[in-house]
Amino acid sequence: MRRRRSACSVNSDSSDIDIDLLAETELSKLQRQFRIMEGDRQVYNVESQDLIRRQLREIQRLHGEREELLRSLRVSESPFRRWDDADATQNLSSMLVYRDRVEEQLDSEQGKMTYLRQENGQLREELKILHVERKQFLPLYCRMERELQEIRKDIRDMMAQSTAAFKARRLGLDTQGGAFGTLDSLQETFHKIHCVTGEEDLHKLVGTFIQIEEQNFALLNFVNEQNNEAETLKDEINQHEEHRAMLQGVNVQQQATEQQVGAYQQLITSVGKILNQLKTGIDSVCHNIDCDLSVIEDKLGSSTGIRDSTIMTYLGLVERRTNELLTLQSFLSSKVISMSHHKNAFIPPSLLLWSKTDPK
Repeated sequence: MRRRRSACSVNSDSSDIDIDLLAETELSKLQRQFRIMEGDRQVYNVESQDLIRRQLREIQRLHGEREELLRSLRVSESPFRRWDDADATQNLSSMLVYRDRVEEQLDSEQGKMTYLRQENGQLREELKILHVERKQFLPLYCRMERELQEIRKDIRDMMAQSTAAFKARRLGLDTQGGAFGTLDSLQETFHKIHCVTGEEDLHKLVGTFIQIEEQNFALLNFVNEQNNEAETLKDEINQHEEHRAMLQGVNVQQQATEQQVGAYQQLITSVGKILNQLKTGIDSVCHNIDCDLSVIEDKLGSSTGIRDSTIMTYLGLVERRTNELLTLQSFLSSKVISMSHHKNAFIPPSLLLWSKTDPK
């Protein structure tokens, strides 16, 4: 009996030792698994915290964008801003039309000014030629004037001599009577003619008288020609003076046109600055409210940005995007209100952020 009991006790001790070993093995295995799970939990905790921080930052960013959009919507929804936008749109349309009209007028004035410059250049060249001709003509005119005075003096002398001869001849004829007078009267008449002309031969005296008459007639024709030429020269001088006055008028008109062109250019520059500021503002609004610019780019066939001719198209796009945001705001507000009636309903944070501030 003692041997059997001792054998049983030995067996029980060995089984207890096996159980202890198994328990320790299992415990060490569980501890190792626990450490692994603890490490996984810490890693997951870190990743979860990082994910939560990123989501919070994203929520804050979205909240900031929402606040900015709400401010833009409040400003765009205000009646005064709508009136201002309507007035600005109308003024912009008027300014664009006025700018086109000013550009057309400027092109027309520039064409006129170019023509006036060309004509002015031609007139200046003609004036230079006329100045040269006038310098050449003045000495000739003075010389011809002196010759004319001398010719007139000769004519007066010849006419005086002719008149004296004619009076002597007439006196001789009168004294002759019907029978040519007496010899004494003829001698007296010849003596008078001789005293006037200094010629003793009667035939020569008659020839001289005829020659003087012919010279008088030739001198008269020459004087008439000189007078006609002088009148022609005076007419040409008057034309030159009128031409000079016309050139002065053209210069005055050119200066006035250049001043008007300068005023138009200043006006175009001012309108261009306003349009550039307006295009910058429209571009900023389009990016702030996330407008889909691909629609306009596809329609225009290019992505060169806002131009003067496409301002109204971009304004229409901004208006449509504003209406979409207003519709979205109204829908989100209604969703938040409907979900707030259910106590156990889960409201996403994004909806809470969108519903905190009413854009109206």
